[in-house]
Amino acid sequence: MAEPVDPTAKAATKPGRPQRGLFQVSSLRRRPPERTKARTQDSRVHNRSLVLATLYHQGAMSRSDIARASGLTAPTISALVTDLEGDGLVADIGPRMGSRVGKPASLVQIEDDGADLVVLDLSHSDRFTGAVLNLRGEVVARAEVPLGSALGAAANELVLDLAGELLALAPRRVLGIGVGSPGIIDDAGVIRHAAHLGWIDLPLPGQLTSRFGVPAYVGNDVNVAALAVLHFRRTQVQNLMVVTIEHGVGAGLIIGGELVEGEQFAAGEIGHITVNEDGEPCVCGRRGCLDQLVDAGHLRRHLAGAPDAERPTVLAAAGRALGLVLAPIISALNLNEVVLTGPADLIEGPFLEAAAETARARTLPAIGAALRIRSLADDTSLPLLGAACLVLSAELGVL
Repeated sequence: MAEPVDPTAKAATKPGRPQRGLFQVSSLRRRPPERTKARTQDSRVHNRSLVLATLYHQGAMSRSDIARASGLTAPTISALVTDLEGDGLVADIGPRMGSRVGKPASLVQIEDDGADLVVLDLSHSDRFTGAVLNLRGEVVARAEVPLGSALGAAANELVLDLAGELLALAPRRVLGIGVGSPGIIDDAGVIRHAAHLGWIDLPLPGQLTSRFGVPAYVGNDVNVAALAVLHFRRTQVQNLMVVTIEHGVGAGLIIGGELVEGEQFAAGEIGHITVNEDGEPCVCGRRGCLDQLVDAGHLRRHLAGAPDAERPTVLAAAGRALGLVLAPIISALNLNEVVLTGPADLIEGPFLEAAAETARARTLPAIGAALRIRSLADDTSLPLLGAACLVLSAELGVL
């Protein structure tokens, strides 16, 4: 999630912190995909990913089952399975159990512990966290480093140190490094702007790969959280939004099972939608932004100034503001699920109820009836699992 800074702030007030605001990166644009002629090697990589994806999602299968499911020939499947066994990514687990006539077919399955993933979550305000995961997202080891007052190069070095510590903890070969970071991040994983970390145009994937010799992938923290919900939290939909209120208000969008990032890599930046033109001044230079009502920090300050009896009213008002912003997005995209993340004591209860009621009241009955708004508050695993999705997709093609 990108975190804007006040464009009028003087450099002297925040030593070492870049003074470029969120809205000064409009020159960034998504590059159109290159069109190139398919090569034999490209076909082999595609077919290899197809076999892995089939096994990853459907479980243990015989070679003939894989051929039928994938549409590939039996000789091709045999060669690919042999290749994948050699890489330690699939394993022969013996004959199928059952009452079929004839010799039972031998089954192969993904070797969940055939390789490790190193994943980092840079979204916390006070620390960087990370984990070593197997191919199913199960935790092998964890580590974290305190952020303290580190900014810029110092914060950058903490990321590299944490990655090195996690790589040392990995018991098997590491397939890749995945990172979920706040900020505007382009399609090459370059962190174009992350205000509270003092980063501008930080080529983090290249740094990680250069230092450790492992492929590295970086995505926006809320975007990768949305990928985690899609692939690891048993959602039944293909159109969904994940909204966080932890540090500003941001959203990750999944449409048709695909992540939507936008032309300027800033899709989901809903925190600076105006909800009250006479509201409080915002760091973006306008007044009454959603951030001022819903961001956890602002919301806690509002609660601190209110009597205990008025706490539900304050939370419900914030929830209604969020619902007002979500309703047109839900309608335009026909979203079936919205997941809220952040502090559970803020989200669960009046806030969630008001957001859901407001969103449903402002959408067509057919859309509202199918809409599920739920909380995954305090699910700190989402950015880590989403970072794993980046690696699993790029290196194995299974997601």
